[in-house]
Amino acid sequence: MVDTTRLSFCPKCGEKLAQRTVGGRERLFCPKCHYVHYHNPVPGVGILIEKDDGLVFVKRGGRVKPGSWALPSGYIEADESVKEAALRETKEETGLDVELIDLLGVYSFPEGPPTSGIIVFYRARAIGGTLRAGDDAQAVRVFRPADFPDISFRTHQEALQRWLAMQHEPASAPQPSSYRIREADPSDREAVCELLRLVDANSQLTEADWQAAMQRFCERQTICVFVAETTTSPGQVAGFVAMSLVQTLTGGRGWIDDMAVAREYRGEGIGAALLEAALRHANRLSLTHLYVNIERGSPAARAFAQAAGLQDSSISYLRIR
Repeated sequence: MVDTTRLSFCPKCGEKLAQRTVGGRERLFCPKCHYVHYHNPVPGVGILIEKDDGLVFVKRGGRVKPGSWALPSGYIEADESVKEAALRETKEETGLDVELIDLLGVYSFPEGPPTSGIIVFYRARAIGGTLRAGDDAQAVRVFRPADFPDISFRTHQEALQRWLAMQHEPASAPQPSSYRIREADPSDREAVCELLRLVDANSQLTEADWQAAMQRFCERQTICVFVAETTTSPGQVAGFVAMSLVQTLTGGRGWIDDMAVAREYRGEGIGAALLEAALRHANRLSLTHLYVNIERGSPAARAFAQAAGLQDSSISYLRIR
């Protein structure tokens, strides 16, 4: 695999790359063919395998934190879906065949290791195979909640905290967060409007369009809006997601067309938390599908959506039930 973080020449035409400000950031740019290199996060998958009243953990081998306990996890190959990667990683690391139960959560790790990424966690149950260590795992074992080992990876800790909360078990050592997700209220109107202006596709909106958008925000009946409010500056909105509801005779659908995170808060997992809030709300409403218009987003936003389990198309979807 080519290390695209150290590119010197354009991968399309071979010209020497230069620096240019694109989308508010300094990026590698080709002055000849105008290629722009976006350094996007790498998608990964993690699995919480429920077995014998506990979860399956692996003791890591390899180069990254060898000897530490973690959930089965790994990177998604270019030719497989997120669910296919979850089944493959489970089999390779634990020897088990599993059935995926549901999507537990989506988290980001801009700090690495070894590079920034997004990881999608699934709950699963064992349906076959033999529990054994494999694929760089030194050991594999089922731990009950009272005996969970120390986990080195922050995202794995967060996934475990959520799983414990779902099991009504006391969560130990909760991780501090710089934001909280809540439903929007009328006082968030201006903050949401400013965030909407960060979406490139909205640059052509007229003043009348903006007034209509804010009117819909205030009078929404079939639109749910969630915001990420900073805990360090209460009332300051760092991001939002808006989901439209479409009810049918046999079920319902959710549609996300507007989502944005303030530039200074990107890389902290806010986008993943907002999408997770939308998914939880869709589950509460018994919706069957969640559709996302990723055509309007930046390359990084499209990569994030695909890593979250959405299909690789301009109108992507996630089957919920």
